[in-house]
Amino acid sequence: MIPPVETTTPGQRVLLLEGIHDAAAERFRAAGFEVSTDSASLSPAELAVRMDGVTVLGIRSKTQLTREVIDSAADLAVVGAFCIGTNQIDLNACLARGIAVFNAPFANTRSVVEMALGEIIAMFRDLFRKNELLHAGVWEKRSAGAREIRGKRLGIVGYGNIGSQLSVLAEAMGMEVWYYDVAEKLALGNARAARSLKELLAGSDVVSIHVDGNRNNANLIGAPEFAAMKDGAVFINLSRGFVVDLEALRQALVSGKVRAAAIDVFPEEPEVDGEAFESSLRGLPNVILTPHIGGSTGEAQKNIGDFVPDRLLDFLLRGSTNLSVNFPNLQLPEIQGAHRVVHVHRNVPGILARINQVMAARQINITGQYLKTNETIGYVITDIGQDYDDGLANELRAIPETIRVRVLY
Repeated sequence: MIPPVETTTPGQRVLLLEGIHDAAAERFRAAGFEVSTDSASLSPAELAVRMDGVTVLGIRSKTQLTREVIDSAADLAVVGAFCIGTNQIDLNACLARGIAVFNAPFANTRSVVEMALGEIIAMFRDLFRKNELLHAGVWEKRSAGAREIRGKRLGIVGYGNIGSQLSVLAEAMGMEVWYYDVAEKLALGNARAARSLKELLAGSDVVSIHVDGNRNNANLIGAPEFAAMKDGAVFINLSRGFVVDLEALRQALVSGKVRAAAIDVFPEEPEVDGEAFESSLRGLPNVILTPHIGGSTGEAQKNIGDFVPDRLLDFLLRGSTNLSVNFPNLQLPEIQGAHRVVHVHRNVPGILARINQVMAARQINITGQYLKTNETIGYVITDIGQDYDDGLANELRAIPETIRVRVLY
């Protein structure tokens, strides 16, 4: 069993990897933290060496935060994924150490949506092939095969933040929108929910995938799904590489079942720029291949660089866990003239009573208290209106099933 961790003040060291936008470093430095940055991703072994004294870790999609790295990072309190996905982070290992994890679920949404719309137009107008022909000195001024997107049906698989915004913008451009999601979702505008994935595939001129990184989505779209699509449909995947069977997609493209495809994510992706990229889709003239850049715009990275640090600082300085992907979510008010005691524990009965017994025995007045749990942990915030001594934190740490104790302010 991992021993409980106690910190009485937030640490001062931040490590930001993978070229995270400078806005993030600026925000942490303004809050008084020492910040180190690196443009590269790190292997687990390299990361473990760099974690000594690090309280805040910021990564993107390439760096793998494994259980071994987490267990060796004695000072780590919070992790920021400066992207949407968190598959690269062992969330359960973070929970076991009382380490909160936050991501950026909204900040690059617009960039991904604009790319999807641009690719839909490019494929319907055959722009990439026309461009290649002209660069090769071949003039081909024909309208055959070129189509407007107005009046076409867009089928969106996954109606979350990105899918729903794509729905709104596509409809504004004159498209009819269907969507399919495993959860009940409110339709925006005139979008209509399909009764099944098969219904959506069979009736859509464009199929765009926007599901999350849940491993249950592996090979969500394979040979049966391509066979179910409308003849000559256009296909887009800007979500996760493992969602689509690329060999099945290749066969659908070669046969003409799928008119064209745009793929931004792949089951295996190079670790660094310049590394060789291999895919069965290379060389196909009716495929747009891009290197996982759906959210890679200056605006999106600046938004992420602003958004994620605010969540991490709110957790470190106030204890708030709103929008955490692994902790119970609590949005906490600021307090004046008091101390805030943060207690993270394994979710078993009786811990709150024990905390309050410790406070009562020390004649400490509780001015506010907040509790939220999930399947694994309990998260208790206690605001106290007087000074305390070191014995308070030590006694709280001695409560069975305690993971982490912090005293703020």
